[in-house]
Amino acid sequence: MWDLLNKYLTVNTTTTTTPPLPSTLDAPIETLANATVVHHFSVFDGCDDMVEGILFDLTVQTFNVVVGIPANIMVMVILIRNRHQPSTSDIFLGCLAFMDFYFGCMVPLIYLNLYYWESMKMWSAFKFSYGVKDTSGPLFLSCICLDRFVAVLCPIAFSQLKDNKYRIALSVFVLCLTFAYASAKTVGGLRDFEKVFTGEILASFTWMVFCNIAILLALKKSRGAGKDEMHPMKKKAFNMVLSILAIIVFNYLPPVALFPFQDYYPPHAFRCYVQPVGFAFVNISSSIQPLIYLSRLEKVPFLPDSCLKRWNTSKEKPDSPPVNAA
Repeated sequence: MWDLLNKYLTVNTTTTTTPPLPSTLDAPIETLANATVVHHFSVFDGCDDMVEGILFDLTVQTFNVVVGIPANIMVMVILIRNRHQPSTSDIFLGCLAFMDFYFGCMVPLIYLNLYYWESMKMWSAFKFSYGVKDTSGPLFLSCICLDRFVAVLCPIAFSQLKDNKYRIALSVFVLCLTFAYASAKTVGGLRDFEKVFTGEILASFTWMVFCNIAILLALKKSRGAGKDEMHPMKKKAFNMVLSILAIIVFNYLPPVALFPFQDYYPPHAFRCYVQPVGFAFVNISSSIQPLIYLSRLEKVPFLPDSCLKRWNTSKEKPDSPPVNAA
């Protein structure tokens, strides 16, 4: 009888059905009934048939590594060299260059994780760098626009606020906002968190466009009595502000135009096409901003004077009067 009971227990033990394994998307590593399922992370998850937008963003980030990192290093070197005679916006420019440099340095690690490590935990850490870029760029650019706006339209107030302690305090405040946003993005799980960036980019874009248009109008009206042409220094400032306005529109208009209508897109289309393309235009500012700053300098470190002289000559040619004009 004991033999029969043992046979019955053996049969029931060996024929017990193993429950089906859960989807690898729900659990990266799951062990059930001595079976292990490993899910390798991919940034293309959920967008396997719509990878064009993500590839476009990755291409832009590669450009930031090749061009943006050296350009931002040059900007920081120049600002350090000129620390004894700084301009009022140098603190904001330095913070912006460092944040863009940090973001560019994370891109090679992102590629390693994409094709080698395939770690979801590492990807969560990389989200912090994306949060830094999302917030630091628009906010520090807004600070630069504010500084120039006060200098041109409120010169008396500007002379009273020249002390760097005000700009240091504003920079610390912006850094706190940046790290708070980046930390929240890293943790994730917050409802409608994408709309925080949409609101921030809308407010920053509106402010920057307003400041630059006001500065342009003020410079255009500041011609001397009876003079048709603008003073050379004011003309130079006018062209500089005009180029900055063009950069702001190029970098930030796409997300401003697309992101507020998130609810009207199919979820997959927004995640795989609209969002990566919109962020790509924001990310390319890590290269464009330092290049524009360097192009306005008379001397750039690590760059031969002949290159800069050729660049300045090509810019001044259209404005030069014709030779032997009768």
